[in-house]
Amino acid sequence: MNVRLGSVIVGLSLVATVVVNGIGLETGVAQDKPKAKKAQKPQYDFEKESIPGASIDEPVLKEFSAAKAAAYIEKGNKLWWKKRKCIACHTSGVYGVMRPSLSTYLGKPDPALRMNLVNDLAKMKKMKIEALRKGIRPTQVAYLAGGLAEWDKHVTGKLSLETDEALRLMLSLQSDNGAFNNIGCWPPFESSAYHGTTVAAMALEAAPGWLAGLKDSDLMARVAKTHNYLKTTKPPHDYGRLLLLWTSTRVPGLVDAKKRQALIDMVVKHQQPDGGWSIRTFATPETWGDGGRAAKLKAEPEFKNPPSDGHQTGLVLLVLREAGIASKDQRIQRGVKWLKKNQRQSGRWWTRSLNTDGFHYITFSGSCYPLLALGMCGELPDKVRVSAAP
Repeated sequence: MNVRLGSVIVGLSLVATVVVNGIGLETGVAQDKPKAKKAQKPQYDFEKESIPGASIDEPVLKEFSAAKAAAYIEKGNKLWWKKRKCIACHTSGVYGVMRPSLSTYLGKPDPALRMNLVNDLAKMKKMKIEALRKGIRPTQVAYLAGGLAEWDKHVTGKLSLETDEALRLMLSLQSDNGAFNNIGCWPPFESSAYHGTTVAAMALEAAPGWLAGLKDSDLMARVAKTHNYLKTTKPPHDYGRLLLLWTSTRVPGLVDAKKRQALIDMVVKHQQPDGGWSIRTFATPETWGDGGRAAKLKAEPEFKNPPSDGHQTGLVLLVLREAGIASKDQRIQRGVKWLKKNQRQSGRWWTRSLNTDGFHYITFSGSCYPLLALGMCGELPDKVRVSAAP
């Protein structure tokens, strides 16, 4: 063999791919190691306790577990309060207004829930009124008042001093037009004054005997302004119309029978072929808050074909049930079937955040709503034994 040719062949062999049993092995060439997948941060954590991050890739349970769902919301709320020590619309706020009504199925809430709300109320009362009227504060106070009012309604059955104080504080934060201000950048909870006002209106109705015993003319005028705002203000999107329908099931005379039926028809039209509902079909990207999340929403992989999610399916079902739609209605049953087939291993239901692809806190409301909806449809045991936390 020619020496030069032999040298070339040998040199090439050092960088050639050797195939052994069908597996290609690079020799003589430094290979980049595959990058390790970045560990996902816990969704909720405090000290040694945590709940894994929420992800679209989380496996689906083979069969529905009410116990796992209950464990998820109990632990998530507990860890939020331990770490953050504040009312947050997406977690502790939703838990506060929803958990008392789940008492029929889960038993009475831990008294620590109420103490968290009472302690937060004490902090709010020390703040200057000007500070409380800014940003998200009015809606935060509405969730706080709603949580205390729902506790009174479902747990003790009587009005407490703290609920009275919270409702008075809430009404003192009302804007001149009757709304309760909010910021416009964190949909769906922290994205519109309209949303905050529906929360306030339902808090007023929940407190046992509070409205009936009201004598203060200024407070009575503020209650009337709250209702008038919802009667005369156009909701920003169909999600807002869904909230109006929900509020109308609690506030007598808020809408007439014709309008209520129109709202029900609108909600039903959003039902997906698989039986669920998607929050993303209830508003265009530009109409969530100030539109600041539009680019993010349009860049999502499912933008053109948004999938059903736990938040919206659960919320729609419980609102339709409160609006008088029978649990045997086929539209309700299709939604129930979707929920029972799409629960994840952690006990939660998946909903992609409208804000950032980080913690996906909307899966919390997207698990509280389904639990109550399933209970209202007769799909939960009389008493749910909470399973081991996720």
